[in-house]
Amino acid sequence: MSAASASDGRCASWDPRYEPCVPTVSMKGETVDLPLVEVFRWADEVGAISCVTPGEGVALIEYLLALCFASNVFPSSDQEWATWVTQGRDLAEVGQWLVEQSAEDWDLFHPERPLGQNNLLRQQFDEEAAGAAQLVLEHVGDYSQFFDHHHLEHPEPISAAVAFRALLTQHAYGLSGRARISGKTLGPKLTNLSAGRLQGRIRVVVQGRTLADTLRLNLYPPAGGKAGHFNHSWTKGISRRDFQTKPPGRPTSGPADLHSSLGRSVLLEPVPAAEGRPVLVKRVLIGSGELLALEPERDLDDAVLGTMLNGHRKPLWPSPTRALWREAHALYTAATRETTGLFGRLRHLPFPYEGGGPPCVLWAVGLIANKTVAATWTEGYFPYAPSQGQQLCEASRRGSETAEYVARALERAAYAAWKVAFPNPKPTDRKAQMARFDARREFWPAAKEPFMRLLDETARGGDVDLGLRDYAGELRSHAKEFLRNRLDTLEPNNRGMLARARAEHRFQGDMVDAKAPADLREER
Repeated sequence: MSAASASDGRCASWDPRYEPCVPTVSMKGETVDLPLVEVFRWADEVGAISCVTPGEGVALIEYLLALCFASNVFPSSDQEWATWVTQGRDLAEVGQWLVEQSAEDWDLFHPERPLGQNNLLRQQFDEEAAGAAQLVLEHVGDYSQFFDHHHLEHPEPISAAVAFRALLTQHAYGLSGRARISGKTLGPKLTNLSAGRLQGRIRVVVQGRTLADTLRLNLYPPAGGKAGHFNHSWTKGISRRDFQTKPPGRPTSGPADLHSSLGRSVLLEPVPAAEGRPVLVKRVLIGSGELLALEPERDLDDAVLGTMLNGHRKPLWPSPTRALWREAHALYTAATRETTGLFGRLRHLPFPYEGGGPPCVLWAVGLIANKTVAATWTEGYFPYAPSQGQQLCEASRRGSETAEYVARALERAAYAAWKVAFPNPKPTDRKAQMARFDARREFWPAAKEPFMRLLDETARGGDVDLGLRDYAGELRSHAKEFLRNRLDTLEPNNRGMLARARAEHRFQGDMVDAKAPADLREER
């Protein structure tokens, strides 16, 4: 399957149904790349998908869910969903459905209908294509590239499997901005990139103990019982937008359409490969993609909804300044209160608790971007057991409040030290001077492990009050140590000793203040 049939690289063929493209970890801890057909055949033996970035992992899960819906392997009701999850409904028929599909629909380099791509770009490909790095979201930088031809300076090809996963990630998470491609041929709107449907919000995937468990947990009964169409390529199936004008977003026809939507116009060029050697992708061209009109009640099944925006509750979004674990209480609150969607189903799941750990994990993923440039991925793994929903909600809320309070106390202690150490500061120097005594930079990373341990113990049935007291004591101990280390930078003179005394007194006072969380005020 992975050989070029002619000297022209575009004559190569590559079919993800039979080519290893999904990195998986078996229940025995072994890592192996599986074709799509084998993924569904061995889904109950595979522990998880193992990708180089969280976004790539989510994009692959999205694609596998789209295949389930396209093959009509999905529950018809919430009750059937619960039965599927608890009884382990077999997913092998999805793989059988893939086998029965036309090979032309699954060729990544088909000359007319390349999988997941827009063949209309071919007429300007030779003139405007760039290096393969432009396909990788974390490497693309500014898509425009008018002043930095970064990708033209990195002509190294990438494997077809890597390109396939990067393509899926672009469809789901591609950033807004201006494409490098010219709009002279297809239209001016080809250059205006819109944000992918998962960009700007937290995507929550419920992870089970096997990949099959994960897929069953994240499948859902579609509105009207219709799965909709699967998006094979830009030029097959539905009539898609042109690029002369910006059309209104189209509504999805169902979850198969939603989870396989083509958020980018992309075209890949393979390198001719000898028999037995993997096909490589050497150049790509990227333009604007589909515009979807998402309906929150139908298309945001997993969203953690919060504040109102334009008449709808806004989903939880990734923050560049606030680690995702500090928002765990939002997930647990949704799992406790929501009556519909993913969290509504999870809440009533008759999932028996097993001593080996909680039955599932809420995997939350978001992309943090600096305007049109991807900055970093943020993710969190939060244990969940339906029987412990209220306890997890309380533990995460009180645990987060405690951490926030201790951090504010460290900031106030730093201010107290600064006031003494620098009695006549320049306004422009204040920030740097205070940073010398501010231990929050050390505190926040150190607070994550005790917080996650608190959640894990709670999910296993541990006592919430006792766990919170231990957690608060550990945070207080860490904070005192970090503050002491910061204050060690003071001069060993009268002013330095007074600054240390003021800072430590302020911190200790905050720990026993009436406004402090009760768990912090407990004497150990």
